[in-house]
Amino acid sequence: MLDNQGFLKLKADDKNDLKVFAAYLQDSITTPKEIKFLEKNKAFICIFNRFMWEDAEKGIFRDNKRIRSALKIDDVRSVKSKNLNPQEEKALEFLTINIEQGDQENININLLFSGNMTISVNVEAINATLEDFSDSWKTKIKPDHKI
Repeated sequence: MLDNQGFLKLKADDKNDLKVFAAYLQDSITTPKEIKFLEKNKAFICIFNRFMWEDAEKGIFRDNKRIRSALKIDDVRSVKSKNLNPQEEKALEFLTINIEQGDQENININLLFSGNMTISVNVEAINATLEDFSDSWKTKIKPDHKI
């Protein structure tokens, strides 16, 4: 859903909603310093430079653009990472979201990045938002995937 300024503003409360988030976030870029777990608030926040696929796919003559977007996951119990060095300034390229659901109170939302990096967010329930918050800017590079 787009708000009245054309910004993406989505809410997720189930696996299918998170699949939509994954589609919008594909090929987004972030850095470790833009990833925060606010333990007291039970919130995980990640700021992305999101590639605007919804704009790029509208027509052959459209500009490729990126926009700043915030992924916020609430009701977080814990956050773990694999192959991620929080001290590095290395850009992280987002691939997709994988959800592992055990019993009702054991849900892991796994954010997968290139280079076999994973951030696993353990939550009580799926409760997340994805919102754009800046003006977009043109980029010459359009992500290209070999299938």
